[in-house]
Amino acid sequence: MRFRHPDGQVVHLAYGSNVHPAESLDGILDQLRRYAGEVRARLGVDRLGIGLWLPAPTAHELATHPGALERLRGTLATHGLEVVTLNAFPYRGFHAPVVKRDVYTPDWSSDQRLDYTLDCARVLAALLPDDAARGSISTLPLGWRTPWFGDRDSAARVRLDRLAEGLAKTTADCGRPIRVGLEPEPGCVVETTRDAVRRLSGLDPDHVGVCLDTCHLATAFEDGAEALDRLDAAGLSVVKVQASAALHADDPGDPDTRAALAAYAEDRFLHQTRECRGPRVDGRDDLSDALAGPRPLPAERAWRVHFHVPVHADPAPPLRSTRDHLADSLRALVGGAEARVDHLEVETYTWGVLPPGQRPDGDGQLVDGIAAEVAWVRDRLVECGLEPLGAAA
Repeated sequence: MRFRHPDGQVVHLAYGSNVHPAESLDGILDQLRRYAGEVRARLGVDRLGIGLWLPAPTAHELATHPGALERLRGTLATHGLEVVTLNAFPYRGFHAPVVKRDVYTPDWSSDQRLDYTLDCARVLAALLPDDAARGSISTLPLGWRTPWFGDRDSAARVRLDRLAEGLAKTTADCGRPIRVGLEPEPGCVVETTRDAVRRLSGLDPDHVGVCLDTCHLATAFEDGAEALDRLDAAGLSVVKVQASAALHADDPGDPDTRAALAAYAEDRFLHQTRECRGPRVDGRDDLSDALAGPRPLPAERAWRVHFHVPVHADPAPPLRSTRDHLADSLRALVGGAEARVDHLEVETYTWGVLPPGQRPDGDGQLVDGIAAEVAWVRDRLVECGLEPLGAAA
């Protein structure tokens, strides 16, 4: 979906395809037919943006085999879909039975991560609509924080410099910028926007910046407007935004609240949990650790959990989501005189691990849920003064 900001910029809204478990080109083409095209139809729009996730082997296949790329382009066109942004955070196996910390490997100290990201850039350059101004790619924030010593930091900086060189070549070849944003996430080397300022300043600003995930911002108890100002002051650009909501518990010491939280502790994904204790944010690496690990969180103040809950509706009481934080962040991003970002992606990849009774029952309910999320964000953008556009702007 496209919108015109009052400043004249075209703002793109997509939904992230990493909600769908596909590890091959055939699987990706099937998910586009089964889900993305149906979401577009539910929304009643002529063209829908997809934030495409490509596992590393598939990204390499598409980058090196023109026939494979043409199959993807044809399926996108047939189903009224467009791609201006890719998610290159998970390397592969994102819907394995247990993912947890594996999603952070290989990290940016590895050539594998560099090669994968450059493959994604070449694919994106070929998929961009003719009238799109640029392309964006999100990636992990260097890596998980342990172990992360000086040698890894130096190796990562070398590879990010090589990334910028590769992106400059891809940009020159396709005639439009392709930019990569590192995505701060709780528990990682770059956990907050303050970490981004400290660790990412000095990278090539024309090609490398930050991807803001509003679930991650909320989990870290960061205010969206303040985070944006902090990045602006450091000269770090926001390459893309993942519009998402975290799980919030006002009274995590309450037995009913703890029982509700326990239903979200599951085996596939890591659900970092944070408690804001005045100026300090205390945390545990997973919700199960926060509830009943060797060192559980004190539960004296509110908790936020890195669990991407559907953005359009709160979970059942006594829990709620941080969608108010998301709405405030969207206003800070695009509600002013100028749009501070032009690529937005609804990224709720956790539909399949929601507590029993809240998960979609079949394809139709998943399509309905994704469409409701995109519609909710669309309505917030319209409230910010953006004008919905057709397929061509």
